[in-house]
Amino acid sequence: MLKNENTIFDIASEEQFLAEALSIFQFQYQNNLIYKKWTDLIKTNPDTVNALDKIPFLPIEFFKKFEVVSSPINSKTVSFTSSSTTSQVPATHYVNSVDLYKKSFLKTFELFYGDPKEYCILALLPNYLQRSGSSLVYMCKELIGLSTHPFSGFFLDNITDLISKINRLKNTNQKIILIGVSYALMDLCSHNLQLTDSFIVMETGGMKGARKEMLKPELHAFLKKGFKGNTIHSEYGMTELLSQAYSKKNGLFEAPPWMRFYTREVDDPLKLRTDHKTGGINVIDLANIYSCSFIATKDLGRVNEDGALELMGRYDHSDVRGCNLMMGDF
Repeated sequence: MLKNENTIFDIASEEQFLAEALSIFQFQYQNNLIYKKWTDLIKTNPDTVNALDKIPFLPIEFFKKFEVVSSPINSKTVSFTSSSTTSQVPATHYVNSVDLYKKSFLKTFELFYGDPKEYCILALLPNYLQRSGSSLVYMCKELIGLSTHPFSGFFLDNITDLISKINRLKNTNQKIILIGVSYALMDLCSHNLQLTDSFIVMETGGMKGARKEMLKPELHAFLKKGFKGNTIHSEYGMTELLSQAYSKKNGLFEAPPWMRFYTREVDDPLKLRTDHKTGGINVIDLANIYSCSFIATKDLGRVNEDGALELMGRYDHSDVRGCNLMMGDF
């Protein structure tokens, strides 16, 4: 293990981020067999990695096929799995320090929204609750547990109860977060609810086959019209990450200090973009100390000059052909 895994939460400058990232890269190259094999396969000499743009990013597909770990799996390891159809193989993220995950999402929530005990948290996550191993459900359960409001909780099929609570909350000054998977929030819109300014509606993405996929601006326009509100918030996270980014307006996601976004060339997955145009999204999540902190996702987006991320969609057929061909060497 690293000498002090909590130093990532003290990052306050680009110099500190670079130092932590390079230290974690060397740690993971030495201790993560899959990441080492990938780094060697693409002919990256770890001794020459002295800048962020020289760090190799592991294709996210590896989490579906291998145990991507930088410390041995043990009795305390928590396995988070992605949702999937019957024809898909779910990704598995082996988390050897669930306390690190809790610290990451709680510090991030506090950074963007404040103390969770001040909120009533209504979680509308039907497809996630119907399976085990969801990191999103784990996070929401912890946040709900920290909330002091009696209405806070999960809602699966009890929409009538949820609507009743929403209507009662509208007559109070209570701060509320209604967090839900995209299609469930869209279904809730059909009940002609007019939410007050005390409600934060936060979508977590994902139609899960229940509706056709939509771009963020289209989805947010639908939700704003349905809830008769002006703003829709978003959470950007995934099974393979232990940190989240949040968008409070304009569809721009901001990350905590221990997380960064980059984009890569669509036709050359090993080359980073520097022109703020659309590309495949790469993520550095330093909270992934004991798995892999450097991940090439299947999402498309662009990163503006301030480091904020705008999501544009996903790769067609969801595969990066060049990386998949090289995976055949494993």
